[in-house]
Amino acid sequence: MADALSVMELLEQEEDAELLLEADGALDEAEKALKEFELAHLLSGPRDHAGAIVTINSGAGGTESMDWAGMLMRMYRRWGEDQGAKVVLLDIQPGEEAGIKSATLCIESEFAYGKLKAEVGVHRLVRISPFDANKRRHTSFASVGVMPDLNEEIDIDIKESDLRIDTYRSSGSGGQHVNTTDSAVRITHIPTGLVAQCQNERSQHKNKSTAMKLLKAMMFEQEEQKRREEAEKDHAEKAKIEWGSQVRSYVLHPYQMVKDHRTDFETSQSQKVLDGHLDDFIEATLNLMAAQKRD
Repeated sequence: MADALSVMELLEQEEDAELLLEADGALDEAEKALKEFELAHLLSGPRDHAGAIVTINSGAGGTESMDWAGMLMRMYRRWGEDQGAKVVLLDIQPGEEAGIKSATLCIESEFAYGKLKAEVGVHRLVRISPFDANKRRHTSFASVGVMPDLNEEIDIDIKESDLRIDTYRSSGSGGQHVNTTDSAVRITHIPTGLVAQCQNERSQHKNKSTAMKLLKAMMFEQEEQKRREEAEKDHAEKAKIEWGSQVRSYVLHPYQMVKDHRTDFETSQSQKVLDGHLDDFIEATLNLMAAQKRD
């Protein structure tokens, strides 16, 4: 900001082409810094600082919905990589013909949860299906869940007797050793029915440890969901954001548009969004959430 002011003062004294270029660059930097400051103010929740565990599940619709879920997985991976985050694929259940039935990603970056919590819900795709020989338009759905990656911060007591632990062979493209040994681990919490699984590592022990971390995060988020629902009962008329509802539509035919149904923010640059450019949508939703808190 100080650099921008200094260059502007020089321009007032002397108009120069190089100074104009320098001023443009300084103003861009100042605008970026201001945006980061505003975003940091919006990410002030107690768990917003954490990394994110993102789950993607295809909806009804067979191959078409599985392909859409795969597109969403790619979108969030690209977003994480653009943030400079380490993105780890913890679990994947591939579709029979294309895409995925489900996947779990861990995005290891500060404030990833605070930003991506706005992505929770059902995502809808409208396009000409590449799997339809008659080139008809199809609508597909996939759901996205986001949990904070709190590691040791989650203090949840789980009884060993409440767990069922199964091992199985990896179904993902994890290489020879992963795919030929029963190293993948699935943990079921019998009282709640919650299931966490991991097939990322060659070691069954490491996969079990990660699956336990996922289970704790799922149980933690389940309790948070109950608290949110209780709060919404008291402010039903103000609760524009409904967690778990349809949140965004991606239209690729007959026109190009991505629209968020909570904020009404939209763009015609659908491919750019699918390539991971989500920050405008994230910022719009965080601003809405902040406004609702003030109300």
